[in-house]
Parts: sequence; structure tokens; C-alpha cells
Amino acid sequence: MPAAAQSPDHVGGRLLTGLLLVLTLSAFAGNSLLNRAALAEHTIDWASFTAIRVVSGALLLGLLFGWRHGRAVLPRRDTIVPAVALFLYAVSFSFAYVSLDAAIGALILFPAGQLSLQMIGIVRGIYPTAIQWAGLLLAIAGLAVFLAPGDTAPPLAGGLIMALAGISWGFYSWAGKGAAQPALATARNFVGAAALCLLLIPALGRGEHVQPSGIILAIISGTITSGLGYITWYAVLPRLTVSTAAASQLSVPAIAALGGLLLLGETLTTRFFIGSMMIFAGIGLTMFKWSGFRQRQQNL
Repeated sequence: MPAAAQSPDHVGGRLLTGLLLVLTLSAFAGNSLLNRAALAEHTIDWASFTAIRVVSGALLLGLLFGWRHGRAVLPRRDTIVPAVALFLYAVSFSFAYVSLDAAIGALILFPAGQLSLQMIGIVRGIYPTAIQWAGLLLAIAGLAVFLAPGDTAPPLAGGLIMALAGISWGFYSWAGKGAAQPALATARNFVGAAALCLLLIPALGRGEHVQPSGIILAIISGTITSGLGYITWYAVLPRLTVSTAAASQLSVPAIAALGGLLLLGETLTTRFFIGSMMIFAGIGLTMFKWSGFRQRQQNL
């Protein structure tokens, strides 16, 4: 029998999901572009950008969910770990972009985050299969090729700091896996991270004159590409398969590379292409097999 025609509502739902996914991934890449643009033009220092980004995101989400639930959005004991992880991610992310291009930073950030998730799983007794190990090692080899000394190598310190940002993002993502209300938990995490930004006070404004354009870029990063971007990500996740959700994030470095090329005048090297292909192949293989294994387990 021929397959039943899809209803207009079903087709419209798929189109909406695709649109939300594109917007979300573009927001993730936009964080790299906004941060690098502000720091490359010396319109703001990394500490001020971080503080304004996190605090503005906390204000937006705090007001949004405070109005929705009729009470103040405050951190709780179960948000301590993700709030600290979010703060460390934001600090490392901005500090690394003092010396890294947007595309290079994204290429280090997202694989490091995915690799850290895999390592957390191993520590907790979730062991990869042989194919997963192969993908993991291939991705690590790609990072090694990318960071190895040479004329076209990115600054080692900046690369390691961005890797720390990726590791922090991995811990933040893992901590949020069991959240009963992920969007509300995101708001609480932002508020907690905003409180930790008090630690940045000694570094604010150091070495750079904070200009209005830098402040605007930080606010856009905090409210739109971070705050609303994370909320949109949680909205679209239930509509995606696990493998699609994982693999889709691998497009973020490519989007950041295109944006850096068109908007910031960045150049892409042979090292970038070789390392990125190894990383994409390794992480894609690992996440695809990991997702398939988890789905088969759920069906048993």
C-alpha cells in the first residue's frame, strides 16, 4: 500500500523544527562571532564582556520566568554545579577569544565539550564500544593536529583555555541532563553564574577602554545568542532524535568559519580543514554509534 500522505500540520511541524534548529545553531555560532568581533576591535575587555554577557542573560531569563511563575528566580542547591560550570565556560570562552579567531575557537570548543561528555560517561561507568573508542581517538588526533606547533598553529595558550571552556560546557550539559524543567533550570543557572561574576570585578576594564559598541555586542550575546538561544535549544530538542541533536552541533564550527570569513575577514588554513575533518569524522562517528546504542537499549 502506498504510504499515507503527510498532513499539512505534520509538514508544518517539521518545517518549524528545522527553522528552530537553524536559528539555534546560528545563535551558538553567533556567540563566537560576537565575542571575537568585540575583542578584535578592542571595544571591550574579556572580563567586562563576560560579566555583561552573563548578567544580561540572567536579567532577561530571570524576568521572563519570574513573571511566568510569579516568583523570583533564584539559584538552588542543585544548580551550584551547573552555575559554576557555566561561569567557568563563559570566562574561559571570552579570555580565549583574545587570541583566537571565531572559527578556530568554535572548532576547539565543541569537540572538547563532546569529548568531556564522553569522559564523564566513562567515569560514571558508561563505557564506549570499540567503534566509539575509535571515533574518540580520531577526534583527539584531530585536535592534536590542529594545536601542534607550526606557522599556522593557533596560540597554544588560547587553544588550551578554549578547551577548558569546552570541558566546562560538557559538565554544564551533563548537569542539566536530569533537569525536570530545563528552561527554568537554565534561568537559575544564569542567575547563579551572574552572582559569580563578582569575582571578575578586579579585572573589569583592565587594558581596554569599554566602548558602547562592545557593551552592545555583549548584551546581544547574553540575551539573544545565549539566553534565548539556549531556551530555543531546549524547545527544539524534544522534536529531534538523539543522533540528530548530537550531530547537528558539529555544524557550529562551520557556521562560525563562514561568518568569520564573511564578517570578520578571517582566513582558513589547510591545517584548519585537515583538523576539522578529523574532528568532525571522529565526533560524528562516536555520537552516532553512542546514540544508536542508547536507543536500542531503550527499546529492549
